[in-house]
Order: sequence, then C-alpha cells, then structure tokens
Amino acid sequence: MTELILASGSPRRAQLLGEMVRSFRILPSDVDEEQDASETPSAFVLRVSREKAESVAKGLQPRGGGTWVLAGDTIVVLGEAVLGKPEDQAHARWMLEQLQDQRHEVVTGICLLNRKQAVCRLEEVRTQVWMRRIAPEEMDAYIRTGEPFDKAGGYAIQGDGGRFVSKIEGSYSNVVGLPMERLGELFRMYGIS
Repeated sequence: MTELILASGSPRRAQLLGEMVRSFRILPSDVDEEQDASETPSAFVLRVSREKAESVAKGLQPRGGGTWVLAGDTIVVLGEAVLGKPEDQAHARWMLEQLQDQRHEVVTGICLLNRKQAVCRLEEVRTQVWMRRIAPEEMDAYIRTGEPFDKAGGYAIQGDGGRFVSKIEGSYSNVVGLPMERLGELFRMYGIS
C-alpha cells in the first residue's frame, strides 16, 4: 500500500490536492525559504521544493510500495526579482505597485519523492499573469483585508486579489499553489491515486 503526504501547511495546496486524490496526510516542513543571492528563480523554487520533501521524508517509515511525499514552492517573478510574501502593509503596497499594469510570472517548483523506489522527481511550472492598473483606494482596501500577507507577490488569484488580474497564460491552479494538470500526469505515471 502506498501513502501520499503533502509536505505543506498551505490550505490552498491541501484543497487542490483533495480534488485529485482520495486520501493523503499533511505534514508541513520547516524548511527556510530564503533565496541564496547566486540562485536563479528556477533553481530557488526547485531547491526549496526538494528540501521540503526531503525534510518530511526523513522521519517516515515507508509502507508497501513506499511513501510518496509531495512538496511545492510558489514564487512570483518580476523580471529577475523574486517577490516573496509581504512583511507588512508598506511591503504589500510596494509589491502590488510593482506588479500592476504589466506581466509577471508565477513559478511553482514541485518535488515528488519516494525513497523506497529511489524517485525524486523535480519539476517547475510557469504561468504568465497580467495585472491591470490598481487605483490607490482599491489597493488600500485590499491590503486591509489581510489577504496579501501569506501570499507570494502579495495577492491571491483565487481570492479578492483575482479582480486585479486581467489575463493569464498557463495553469490557473499553478498560480494558486499546485500545477494540477502536470501533477495529474505525474500521479498517473507513478500510479498514485
């Protein structure tokens, strides 16, 4: 019997995964998500995803065909700059001001790990997102909702922040936190259901 563990405390990732598989456990990792100055955005999300999966897999006793650990990390990239989660209201405002009226990229790294089967599948999925111009009073009202503070780039496409998005190219669920289309392909490939 195989088991699937989501190495994340994100309610958004748990909800997305629950729409695809019957059962899984949640064991959040405690990996530091700081970017090294020499890392590209791509290298950063892939490293953090792998470290999250490995940190959770370390203490597990594998069952039957082994335990699968799924970890992910999502970042917002504007040019070459990575926008993480805002620290305070001023930082959230700065992020939204940077993102408005242009295109940015949402990059999610995923790691699917099974130590018993010697599988460590690392992938990244990119989605292009365009944001419209945001009136200052709209921005203030949005920041006051508190929604920006645990979201990369300071907005949630699936929440109130979605009204600022004018167009996307690629996976919508990737912007939420897990690229479900690609994950479905990987689950079929490895027989995870």
